[in-house]
Amino acid sequence: MKRRGYLWPQVCGFDALWRASRRARRGKRLRPDVAEFEFQLERNLWQLHEELMAHSYVPGVFHTFRIFDPKERWISAAPYRDRVVHHALTAVLEQVFEPTFIHDSYACRRGRGVHAAALRAEKFARRASWVLKLDIRQYFPSVDHQLLLSLVERKISDPHVLWLVDVVLRSYEQPDPVRVWFPGDSLFTPTERSRGIPIGNQTSQFFSNVFLNPLDHFVLQQLRPAGYVRYADDLLVFGRSREQVRDLRERVIEYLLTLRLRAHPRKSEYFPVSGGIPFLGFRVFPGRIRLARAGVRRFRRRARRMQRLYAAGELSFAEIRQRLVSWAGHAVFGASAEWCEALLASVVFKKGMSR
Repeated sequence: MKRRGYLWPQVCGFDALWRASRRARRGKRLRPDVAEFEFQLERNLWQLHEELMAHSYVPGVFHTFRIFDPKERWISAAPYRDRVVHHALTAVLEQVFEPTFIHDSYACRRGRGVHAAALRAEKFARRASWVLKLDIRQYFPSVDHQLLLSLVERKISDPHVLWLVDVVLRSYEQPDPVRVWFPGDSLFTPTERSRGIPIGNQTSQFFSNVFLNPLDHFVLQQLRPAGYVRYADDLLVFGRSREQVRDLRERVIEYLLTLRLRAHPRKSEYFPVSGGIPFLGFRVFPGRIRLARAGVRRFRRRARRMQRLYAAGELSFAEIRQRLVSWAGHAVFGASAEWCEALLASVVFKKGMSR
């Protein structure tokens, strides 16, 4: 297996860091931490360059908070200077790993995304009668660092790049560590193995695809289903009969154990495609895609919260408009433009509304 070396200058060179800073600031130029870094951009980039070259680079402290919509999750945001390093690292790793990814992996890849994944699922729904919908339990907190590093080492031989990957992985300390035992583990194995990548990091989005790439190839090459779509840790495996998808479910769950992952017991089910497939905020039917009712309910909750914040003067109308336009661009994919307009028109924002 050919491994790539001499990649370090493409990560820590000044030009590489400058390009990474341009990517990291997209849509965030007005944030205080970004503006502060940009104020002395050249100096800050040279400092990062020198720290990386000397292996003295130490990541900063994450800003960690908890969200509850659509489910409870911990979100961890790295300091801006670290996000510049993350972009520089993933830009190089993507050149190596992107050709190894399967076509039907859709999360955080250029030219793909939620809508492309839903369209692909609709295409497979017209070909197959049954589908397995599988969710990996606590996927991001469960990613095993040792296994992830071994996957990176299969393609990368540059010791400096491998050092930075290890530094980035170990910089994250989970607020609520996952403790799970697997076949062959001792009593202390879960505490001895470092696990978890933070939701919200540029590197985590990329590493999530690297970590599940072996599963993707196993499903397509060994199981040969009627169709397969993966978006992050949401998997759809299509089959032509109930018996086939039942067998596929057992084989996939068994393979996940080799990656020290477990399928969610209540979110790993198989059913006929004719009833619709809940997937990425839509309900996918053979021949059509509809906006899921749960997504509409979440929008109404968020709209009520925005109304309260706007009334209290804590949220500007420009920010509200940006959020509404973003949601409408998503919703119109599974609903008519007229319906979306009517829903948006029903949300009124007034200063001084009661909380």
